[in-house]
Amino acid sequence: MAEKRVLIIEDEPQLARFLELEFTHEGYQVKVSHDGRTGLDLAISQEFQVIILDIMLPDLSGLEVCRRIRAERNTPIIMLTARDAVPDRVIGLEAGADDYMTKPFAIEELLARVRAIQRRVAPEQDQMVEVGCCRLFPEQRRVICADKELKLTTREFDLLACLMQNRNRVMTREMILDRVWGYDYEGDTNIVDVYVRYVRSKLEEIGVKDYIETVRGVGYVIREDGHAH
Repeated sequence: MAEKRVLIIEDEPQLARFLELEFTHEGYQVKVSHDGRTGLDLAISQEFQVIILDIMLPDLSGLEVCRRIRAERNTPIIMLTARDAVPDRVIGLEAGADDYMTKPFAIEELLARVRAIQRRVAPEQDQMVEVGCCRLFPEQRRVICADKELKLTTREFDLLACLMQNRNRVMTREMILDRVWGYDYEGDTNIVDVYVRYVRSKLEEIGVKDYIETVRGVGYVIREDGHAH
């Protein structure tokens, strides 16, 4: 079985130690950093299955660390925030985080979210999928559109993969939530709309327009020809 490695970037020594013990108990090899700059170096230079990243860090903020990691790697990132404030969560997700937890949190929930992300990241379908001008490589977690590589976060990739692998099938928000976020997700279904917007924006940046079609009042679909009708 492949080695499971987690990077914890957390400046509170007690919390960092607690997380280190819990993840070690779960069978992970754990690296801990107490500041943003060192954490960033580790995140970029080494392979991890998941990164736990505090939003408030000395030297370099968690948001900046997240952005810089995302520019180099697609490693899943779960952000820890001190406040359950919508702006914090939105900024974290926009910086490239895949999920977030508000302090204080139950360790069982954090571990459950890590396991959920790991299940999604594991390649369910090995074969390449081609729809319109885009090709999806599930095992490599890459998408090439119009001969250009799309730089996607873990969640964005899972969303686009869900739609491409179900081409011509209108996927409701609930179906997408179940496949991409997991059936136990209890947040707002609007998160699907937010992520579709992110993916569309990245597609448009490389000149691909009208790839994901909105079916008003139902959900989203990618047509066989790769064009919204």
